[in-house]
Amino acid sequence: MPNTSLAYIGLGSNVDNPVQQVTHALSELDRLPLSRLVEASSLYCSKPVGPQDQPDFVNAVAALETRLSPLALLDQLQALEQRHRRRREHRWGPRTLDLDVLLFNHTHIEHYRLYVPHREMHTRAFVLRPLMEVAPHLTLHGQPLEHWLAPLTDEIIPLDSTR
Repeated sequence: MPNTSLAYIGLGSNVDNPVQQVTHALSELDRLPLSRLVEASSLYCSKPVGPQDQPDFVNAVAALETRLSPLALLDQLQALEQRHRRRREHRWGPRTLDLDVLLFNHTHIEHYRLYVPHREMHTRAFVLRPLMEVAPHLTLHGQPLEHWLAPLTDEIIPLDSTR
């Protein structure tokens, strides 16, 4: 795809068959306008951030080539969340599908709708470990991903190793 950007998308779900939600969302990312799924990580299981009285999450990361602008990509991701019946009732509450723009090329974005690199990604093993799987040589804030992952103690469990 000429004039493309490379975006890394974090995916998560913890209700209504989370494995199926994330798996379907990965295939739907490949059908976004002016975009192509380049690679997807394995699926991982993690404890929720915030309230613990909810099911564990299934997480993954996707590498996406796109000719969309960052905000147009965000619009497409939010539309995809809505097709999966995402409700935004509580911060860090249960969700059918959560899609986050983690990185967009080497761009730094501070917009009221979008902050890239994602503000919390360096503190979340459920983002860093699958991201390392699809982009092992990537750096964040000038440091390799392993630098950020090493001190984290939150447990994430691989659900498959066949992707």
